[in-house]
Amino acid sequence: MKKILVTGGNGYIGSHTLIQLIRSGQFEVVSIDNLSRSARGTMERIKKITGKAVTNHEVDLCDREATFSVFEKEGPIDGVIHFAAYKCVPESVEQPLMYYRNNLNSLLNVLDACEKFRIPHLVFSSSCSVYGEVEQLPVSEATPMGTAACPYAHTKQIGEGMIRSFASQHSSFRAILLRYFNPVGADMSGWNGELSPDKPNNLMPIIMETASGKRPSMTVYGTDYATRDGSCIRDYIHVTDIADAHVKALQYAMNETAADNCEIFNLGSGNGISVLEMLHAFEKITGQKLNYELGPRRPGDIPAIFSDSSKARKLLHWECHYGVEEMILSAWKWEQNRP
Repeated sequence: MKKILVTGGNGYIGSHTLIQLIRSGQFEVVSIDNLSRSARGTMERIKKITGKAVTNHEVDLCDREATFSVFEKEGPIDGVIHFAAYKCVPESVEQPLMYYRNNLNSLLNVLDACEKFRIPHLVFSSSCSVYGEVEQLPVSEATPMGTAACPYAHTKQIGEGMIRSFASQHSSFRAILLRYFNPVGADMSGWNGELSPDKPNNLMPIIMETASGKRPSMTVYGTDYATRDGSCIRDYIHVTDIADAHVKALQYAMNETAADNCEIFNLGSGNGISVLEMLHAFEKITGQKLNYELGPRRPGDIPAIFSDSSKARKLLHWECHYGVEEMILSAWKWEQNRP
C-alpha cells in the first residue's frame, strides 16, 4: 500500500482528502499540521467516519529540521499532498510578509524533503486566484496568469513556479498542480466540515453561523460589480469532490505517463453562482431566513470567475457528484454537529 503524507491534514480540504484517501482503500496516510489554523479533534472525527486512526505530527513546516525529522521517521513516502498554507485574502492584504514567509518557506522545505528523501510524487493545492481578474470566462488551464489580486494569490503563483522549476531538474519527479475554485460543504456524514479557531472569512461558514445565530448578521461585500446582481460570482464545488480529485490526481501521477512531469488541472463545477444567489438558495433549501446587509467591496476580491474543468474530466476521469443542494445541506448538517 502506498504511503501518502498530507500537509495541513487537520484543515478543511486536507481532512476531507484524508477521508477520501482512506475510503479508496489504496493508501496509507499520515498528516503534518501545526494546528495554527485548524482545530483539534479532526483526527478523531476522521476515525469516527472511516474507522481508521491517522497520525498527525504537530510540526511547523517552516521549521526545516523538524520537517525533515517527520519525513525520515515516516519514510519511505510515495507521495506528498501539500495543503498547508495561510489562505485568508483580506489578512494577506493586511499582512503580506507573513503570507510570503509562511506559504513559501513551508513549500521550500517540502520540496527540499522531496529531493532529500527521493519522494516521486507531489500534488499541490493551488488556487483559481492565480488567474487574477480574467477577461474571458470560463477559465481554462490555457488562460494566462494575470496580476495577483492579493498576496495570497501571489504566493500560489510563486509556489507553482517553484514546483515547475524543481520538476524541470528532476526527471523522475511528478507534480500535479490543482487550481481549485471555491470549496464548500462538508462530508455527507455530517461529522466533518470547515472548522477554524479564527473567525471564518469564507461565504458558506459565514452563512451557517448567521443562520444558527452564532453571529447576528452577515455582510455581502460589494453589490456594484458588473455581474447579473452586482455581487461577486464564484464557482462553488463540494469539498468531497475536491478531495476526490486529489485521490485521482495521485493515481494519475503514479500510473499514467505524460510528456510533462508538472501538470496543471482546474477543479470546478463550471457554474458561476453569485453571493446573493447562494444566500437565496440557502433560504429556499433550508427554510431558514438570513439576516444580511449590503456593504462595500472587500480588498483583494475579483468580480467573477468560474472554470472549464474538462481537462480533469478527460485525464483524471474526475467529475463533480454534488450540486448546490448537497453543498448547502451537508454544510448545514455539519453546523448542527460541529463542536
